Amino acid sequence: MSLNKKIFKAYDVRGIYPADVNTESITVIAHSLATLLPSGSIVVARDGRHGGEELAGVVEKEIVSFGEALGKKFEIISVGLSTTPMFYFLVNHFNASGGAMITASHNPKEYSGVKAVKEKALPFSGIELLKTIEEHGI
Repeated sequence: MSLNKKIFKAYDVRGIYPADVNTESITVIAHSLATLLPSGSIVVARDGRHGGEELAGVVEKEIVSFGEALGKKFEIISVGLSTTPMFYFLVNHFNASGGAMITASHNPKEYSGVKAVKEKALPFSGIELLKTIEEHGI
């Protein structure tokens, strides 16, 4: 798989679905999150974009399985359809270690992406995720 590094933005990850943001790229991003986050609960949400349900499922599966390979234990709190503010609220409400929301925010419908957060819903930048991918050979 050829990962398009241009999808990693200052605040999140965004690109054309399924050309740039797809199950392969989301797998790599989930592995990056599993590397960065401590064991604990992870909130996973999505908006109504094409592929959102599938991509959220990949995040859930890959964070758990890659986390286990790293000696971490993650419990997924899958909330399904959500707004971004509700996603942030739920990360705090559940005192989660972090979370991932499948969304491309204000971009046109052909886009998808990920907003990733750590504890207290503090954001990871797409650049942080890419750096982790490169440094760990994910």
